[in-house]
Amino acid sequence: MALLELRNIETYYGPIMAIRGVSLKVDQSDIVTILGANGAGKTTVLKTISAAMEAQKGSVTFEGVDITALDPDRVARLGIGHVPEGREVFPFLSVDENLRMGAYTRSDADIGADLELVYDYFPALAEDRSLAAGFLSGGQQQMLAIGRALMLRPRLMLLDEPSLGLSPILTHEIAGIVKRLNEEQEVTMLLVEQNAKMALDLGDYGYVMENGRIVMEDTCQRLKNATDIKEFYLGMKDQGVRGRRRWKQRKTWR
Repeated sequence: MALLELRNIETYYGPIMAIRGVSLKVDQSDIVTILGANGAGKTTVLKTISAAMEAQKGSVTFEGVDITALDPDRVARLGIGHVPEGREVFPFLSVDENLRMGAYTRSDADIGADLELVYDYFPALAEDRSLAAGFLSGGQQQMLAIGRALMLRPRLMLLDEPSLGLSPILTHEIAGIVKRLNEEQEVTMLLVEQNAKMALDLGDYGYVMENGRIVMEDTCQRLKNATDIKEFYLGMKDQGVRGRRRWKQRKTWR
């Protein structure tokens, strides 16, 4: 049984259908990635899972339980942590206070130990734990957003564009931390990324979205070798198409 499963989800922005009959699943301990251009519907999928947006049709199942109609706080209490696009840290709260906000649903005695665990993963945050989050660099804010979600002790972490706006060095560092959290803390991940190389290097299984629908899926290793993915997402061309113009290429899923 999959940890998370979406079945024929439709979600709207007002009268506009943002995602169209999306079905996908995330198995326990996997990193699953969703690739796609801006406006493809990737962020809407994550918001629908975390209940930040309401699905008009279809179902979201977590550990075999239908959570489609639950409020966001109840979804979080089930162990689904959402790291939103743009980080969305609390700028006037300190690093320490931001992290503690991630544990607001918890009442156990291990919050302090988990706080130190986050600082072990993100030593740059430990050095500035009393600093207001608004004064952190973009990379540090991304680390803070991931650390805040980790404080929930999530079974599933939803990551929305964690490399957005970061330098290649910081992108590599964030990717390494995501991999470590998956392997060492056994956190299952659903990763939305425009950086296809990073996503496919990290992921076990992947989905490709266009215009609100899933157009392709496979293991990340197979996706790396797919002609369409190499051409349109990894910027690679086979020698046989060198002379053809990019706009004349057609994706096989059209």
